[in-house]
Amino acid sequence: MDWDQFDMNPKVIAAVKKDLQRLTKLSSMDVQCLLKTVSGTLRKSCVLTALQLYQDKDNCMSQQQKLSLGCSVLDNLLRGGIPVVGITELAGESSAGKTQISLQLSLSVQYPYEYGGLESGAVYICTEDVFPNKRLQQLIDQQHKFRADVPLDVIQKIKFGNSIFIEHVADLDTFYNCITKRITLLLSRGMVRLVVIDSMAALFRGEFGAKDSVTKAKYLQTFGAKLHSLSSRYRTPILCINQVTDAVDETDVGQSNFGLLDKNVSPALGLTWSNQLLMRLMASRLTQSQQSPVGALQHIGSVLRTLRVVFAPHLPQSFCCYAVDLEGVKGVKVKSPL
Repeated sequence: MDWDQFDMNPKVIAAVKKDLQRLTKLSSMDVQCLLKTVSGTLRKSCVLTALQLYQDKDNCMSQQQKLSLGCSVLDNLLRGGIPVVGITELAGESSAGKTQISLQLSLSVQYPYEYGGLESGAVYICTEDVFPNKRLQQLIDQQHKFRADVPLDVIQKIKFGNSIFIEHVADLDTFYNCITKRITLLLSRGMVRLVVIDSMAALFRGEFGAKDSVTKAKYLQTFGAKLHSLSSRYRTPILCINQVTDAVDETDVGQSNFGLLDKNVSPALGLTWSNQLLMRLMASRLTQSQQSPVGALQHIGSVLRTLRVVFAPHLPQSFCCYAVDLEGVKGVKVKSPL
């Protein structure tokens, strides 16, 4: 990018060039080259040649790669699963099924590539509740039923329980040390290819008051930048669980629900955190009165829930229903409303 192409007063550009030439004793050609190099670096030139794309073909392929949820209905909603590079947020109220989906992904990541996995383990960062070991063991024991699409001998070779690393953190400093040291070490050694944080909002509960919004935003930006760096460097999906808060006005309601549900809630942590995300999903638990309007088939013995795409660069705003049973999280096909 040439400096002359910037939307700036030509006098300002000329003065900068003149001062640089005077202070550095460089020729006008050298100064022009310097300015061009600096401006190109700062703008992170987003225009690539065909040769650059070919040389970075592994990175381009990872942008299209997905981690399957192990369920065809849920994968269809997400066009294959969650992206391998980037931060995906899963927000929702208590008992909406967020932890169930997280555990399912922690198992799915261990499957071979041909079955939607990444052939590696997962690290699960708990920030508030005790890790649900009993539920995880149930899911492991039921894998031969849940993943009927995978040959039994393949399932039996996977050491599910030995490939999930559990980290407990209770404050912001401990969390930062965890992702910069422990998680980085696991990723660099190829021991994990999925990072789950359950939950982000719990780290900030009670830490900041109304006057501390700037400090809170800096923490969120720092965490977001580090997580992005880890995801990009190691081609690792980052799944962040988030809580919800009551929407305070009609704008919040519209942005959080898009008219699909009757719940006036929005994800916690605000706009600063939203800007760190590649994709936002919301899980909701349906009441009896809500099941009929969406045309969902009754799933006997289970409470119906919905998983919605709030925003993503590659997906439209859409949703599907799912239920949680002993075997795991299963999408439920819906009828068209009358």
